[in-house]
Amino acid sequence: MHMPAAFFPEWFLWLSSGLALLGLGAAAWRTDWRRQPVHALNGWLGAVVLMMLLWLLNGGVRTGQTYHLLGATILTLMMGPWLALQALAVVMAGVAWAGLGDWAALGVNWLTMALVPVTVSSVFLRAAQRWLPAHFFIYIFVNAFLAGGASLFAAGLAGVLVMGGFGAYPWDELFAETLPYYFLLSWSEAFTSGLMMAVLTVYRPAWVASFDDSRYLNDKPAGRR
Repeated sequence: MHMPAAFFPEWFLWLSSGLALLGLGAAAWRTDWRRQPVHALNGWLGAVVLMMLLWLLNGGVRTGQTYHLLGATILTLMMGPWLALQALAVVMAGVAWAGLGDWAALGVNWLTMALVPVTVSSVFLRAAQRWLPAHFFIYIFVNAFLAGGASLFAAGLAGVLVMGGFGAYPWDELFAETLPYYFLLSWSEAFTSGLMMAVLTVYRPAWVASFDDSRYLNDKPAGRR
């Protein structure tokens, strides 16, 4: 959802923008761009462009209630959470430049549509790595499919809570009419994330930072990239 600045008081817009800048600053500080291999940078740039196109394919009937896929799980698995957060910031800026977003509300939108889903995707990945068997099916089904659906629904829920908290729409309307759409859309996000990661791990494993052949494909040499 692309929530407009008109939904929120000025103090909240400043606060959310400040928190978003702090989050992006932390992500940039944790990223060593000089040590990124060329193929990783190419994958990052390509993913940003594709996600921007994905975000432009949206639909909605009310202000601030725009429905589209996020791709946050794909970005998190491909490049890690820090680069994923920066990639989504670029995507949001591009969407706003195209006239489909509100520059003044980029902070709150980044917090709900970038920070929340990337965090959910990262939690799924860490939990699977710690408690589940290192198997290719587990990687695709849990880390991509389930995490993808959960990340979009979590982002939608975060947006609903923010809009409801500031009185943009009545609570009963948000929970009865808006949130169910995000639940349905989460299945599309799950399918897309699972399919894309299955294709990338087979044909472009070097682009997927979270995928290790020696861990998930024990019969393959660890050095295949």
